[in-house]
Amino acid sequence: MPKTLYWMQGAGCGGDTYSFLNAEAPDPIELFRWLDIDLLWHPSLSNSSPADHRRLLEELTSGERRLDLLCLEGAILRGPAGTGMYDLLDGQPRKNVTAALARQANNVIAVGTCASFGGIGSRTEIEATGAQYLRDEKGGVLGADFVTRSGLPVINLPGCPAHCDALVGTLTALARGKPLALGAYNSPASWYGVLVHQGCTRNEYHEYRVEEHDFGEKGCLFFHVGCHGPLVYGPCNKLLWNRRSSKTRVGVPCFGCMRPDFPQEYPFFQTRNIEGVPKELPQGVDRAHYLAYKSMAAAAAPERLRYRETKV
Repeated sequence: MPKTLYWMQGAGCGGDTYSFLNAEAPDPIELFRWLDIDLLWHPSLSNSSPADHRRLLEELTSGERRLDLLCLEGAILRGPAGTGMYDLLDGQPRKNVTAALARQANNVIAVGTCASFGGIGSRTEIEATGAQYLRDEKGGVLGADFVTRSGLPVINLPGCPAHCDALVGTLTALARGKPLALGAYNSPASWYGVLVHQGCTRNEYHEYRVEEHDFGEKGCLFFHVGCHGPLVYGPCNKLLWNRRSSKTRVGVPCFGCMRPDFPQEYPFFQTRNIEGVPKELPQGVDRAHYLAYKSMAAAAAPERLRYRETKV
């Protein structure tokens, strides 16, 4: 029997849909065919009438029709004053429809940082929230204790946007009934259990504190231009975009789009520091020891790193 999938698009830019459409091995059509998934609705891919969509929602929320996979894209709006009336679906607050669908779903996947944690609108009067988190606090629109019919919490795939391969892998595991180990913030550990820094091609520059003050150069971007690579867990340097690149590989700092507090309330491209030492340090690193170690490392940096060619 085919697995059924409904894609709910809330408040957001639609970037996670574009990311998903960028999947190529397999592409979305091949994926659905291979996994025997019946795509009931996607706002960019479906062409059923409003009446047919309304009937589909009634069947799904009542339990008359089975819902195996519910993908949520974009934040869920609770404003104004908790009513959800800023975002309506067929005359109802979308937050209510989303909650009704989630109660019937066997699995719920929050695709992207907005759906996972609330994103850019989480500190504004629109009262944006994620499905089961509001920034780093459990709760969201579904509540801290929510579990699906399969017994799992909402599976969060943060990113702005989420990487298509992480979504493809998650859908594959769930559709095939394979175990999916979850780590922090209920994100799949296979992709979100490593620091962005761990796959960065600039690691050697970081270890010897060979620092940059501008974009597009070869050294480490952590100390001056706000790179979050040593602070953020995510697959950016493991699942390369278009299978070839990431921000840090082209000389742009990671700005932490997978963090629950993204977008942060301080400048993106400026490292906050205390006496020249970054205010936020990698987990488990003591400030005093870090300062001593990095001073020695900078002095010991090989010439090939210190006298690198930068601008070309």
